[in-house]
Amino acid sequence: MHKHLRLALATASAAALTGGLLTFSAVTATAADSVHHPVADFNDDGYGDVAYAAGEATVGGRKHAGQIVALYGSASGVTSTKRTTISQNTSGVPGTAETNDAFGWVSAYGDFNDDGYDDLAVSAYMEDVGSDADGGTVVIVWGSSAGLSGATTLNDPAPSSHDRWGRTLAAGDFDGDGKEDLAVGATSSTIHVFQGGISKSGTYGKRSTVKPPILSGDGTGPLNLTAGDVNGDKRTDLIVDGFETDSAYNWNANYYVPGTASGLSAASAQKLKPGVITGIGDVNGDGYGDIVTGEEWDPSKDGSEPSVPESATGGKVHIVFGSVDGPAGSTSLTQNTGNVPGSSERGDFFGNDLSLGDINGDGYQDLAVGAAGENLGGAVNTGAVTVLYGSAAGLDTSSGSQYFAQSTAGVPGSDETNDFFGSEVKLTDVTGDGRADLTVGAYGENAGNGSVVYLPSNGTKISTTGSRSLAPSSVGVSTDASPLFGGNAAN
Repeated sequence: MHKHLRLALATASAAALTGGLLTFSAVTATAADSVHHPVADFNDDGYGDVAYAAGEATVGGRKHAGQIVALYGSASGVTSTKRTTISQNTSGVPGTAETNDAFGWVSAYGDFNDDGYDDLAVSAYMEDVGSDADGGTVVIVWGSSAGLSGATTLNDPAPSSHDRWGRTLAAGDFDGDGKEDLAVGATSSTIHVFQGGISKSGTYGKRSTVKPPILSGDGTGPLNLTAGDVNGDKRTDLIVDGFETDSAYNWNANYYVPGTASGLSAASAQKLKPGVITGIGDVNGDGYGDIVTGEEWDPSKDGSEPSVPESATGGKVHIVFGSVDGPAGSTSLTQNTGNVPGSSERGDFFGNDLSLGDINGDGYQDLAVGAAGENLGGAVNTGAVTVLYGSAAGLDTSSGSQYFAQSTAGVPGSDETNDFFGSEVKLTDVTGDGRADLTVGAYGENAGNGSVVYLPSNGTKISTTGSRSLAPSSVGVSTDASPLFGGNAAN
């Protein structure tokens, strides 16, 4: 998913390696409707799976063509051997790997054809489509007992109205009809929603559009789409992170768009706390999905590219509690809140990514927060991850939190400048024990090769016992031209 798209992906490697923090759209939607699985399972073996991008990977000699790696869960978690690595040169996948396509950067999972296997919607949103520069392409890669294989193009219904088709994706049952839907964003403020399931031939039940009050144009349109059930009606709601404008400035503006019997309703949209990355999960166990948003940047800058961290404090996380009426009261936290580990410092990017899942099986969703710009022991932008646990009162900021960096005992690797550990975080039960495990992306590892670190739940908390690091070369990704493996994960 989800994060502010501070990028032209064609130049992503250079930005990553010169101290800028890239951000991409991906989060975990963990407040489930009646259809969307809270954990992806592409091969229906009972173990959760994750899919991580290598969106700048060289494929067939084409730099920045892009790949995505599906890591299949097992009793011992995710490994480099049990996986499928997919590009546009993969047999059965439409298209051809081309320079700067950015295939795999953005993805979303769901059982679109209702066969019991989760599928993966993947975009190459920088792909040229005929004479349409950066027109973008979206494909559905199909799940099966053997994992992901074969794919179908989901045609852009309005190519002349926007560019970068598939720049944002989110899946869920927005109309409550019992079939998985897919929301697709581009540079327009209009979001296209494919409802009633999607077949392997590319047909779908119907298509609708929803247009929240955000800016359109290159660099605007939805920054992120996040799906989850906020009001408990078993229809998926959509959080749209974007920008709006006044007479002088563009301002970060996020909206809650509720699902209804006819689909998403922009007429009932409600404005939310600012931020550029969102997740949905029930952190207080009341049955309603809570909206958790990372505000890594000051939201009040002109233009679409912010220039200083949020309030110069290093980042903030907002929690807007769900209710039968949708968004209700809210609270916020930083690294200066209570006993949250660390301290807020300029450029920490606390909240650059976040994910929700139940780590200890107590019925409350827990939160992993990336701070990919954290400086430790002289290593600039080495990165860190904070884990906060849910409770009846919400996220516990007074006790029980955890803090992980590559210098933490048992975590693979070491703190190095521009690793950006925590650029992606994902809480998913990949061991099948009913407890969410943590995977962490560090897209800057080894000069932009990237990596994914696996940290399992031991039943009560995240543990370093059994941890491992997956390097791009071990999962079939070329390290030519900085692939940035781990920079984003499927939502």
